[in-house]
Amino acid sequence: MAEDSFQCKECNRSFTVKPEILARYAGWRPAICWPCKSKQKATAGPGSAAKGSAKSKAASRPKRAKRSTKRKSPEENLSREQVLERYTEGPFDGVFTDGACSGNPGPGGWGVVQVENDTILKELSGHDPDTTNNRMEMSALIAALEMLPADAETTIWSDSNLCVKTLNEWAAGWEKRGWKRKTGPVENLDLVQRAYRLFQTRPKVEIRWIKAHNGSRYNEYADCLATSYLRQE
Repeated sequence: MAEDSFQCKECNRSFTVKPEILARYAGWRPAICWPCKSKQKATAGPGSAAKGSAKSKAASRPKRAKRSTKRKSPEENLSREQVLERYTEGPFDGVFTDGACSGNPGPGGWGVVQVENDTILKELSGHDPDTTNNRMEMSALIAALEMLPADAETTIWSDSNLCVKTLNEWAAGWEKRGWKRKTGPVENLDLVQRAYRLFQTRPKVEIRWIKAHNGSRYNEYADCLATSYLRQE
């Protein structure tokens, strides 16, 4: 079988590539001959070719479709006892909340666990047969605020940055505008208003974001509570 001929865009000389090599890469049309390619590698220095190759491969990969729901923990089927045994990272004080949804909308659940000095003081959970992930996240925050007295001084941890920013940054402005956003209506307004009223009556409570599924023992524990409806515990 004859070798295919191509023209190098660097030196304008004709060069050939064996058919068996072309067969490995369907649709590939080489633009540079081997001598010019070797010069480029030598000029770029060690490691540059590998980096460029990695970048081109990454650019050619198809983009993954965005998921409609929050990423679940790989260990979402662990029991609460197994979660405590497996995960060892802090924080070890405060109230940890999480919400989950199977489908968006779909059946969902929320979980709350209050911890002091790595000891569980109280835990709550609930579920809804037809809800969304954001509603479950906000429902967990509401349950956490309701379980705390008005003079409580603690931190509520949530892995929903949306909910944390809603209560810490955005809700005050929405309230001034008659509970409207500049770009449209406030989503889940009933829960946002309820959570914000509770948050205002607990001035010593801080709401902070925590990265999900990053080894935090009680973030994982709250996730376990939130997904317990899936395991029918």
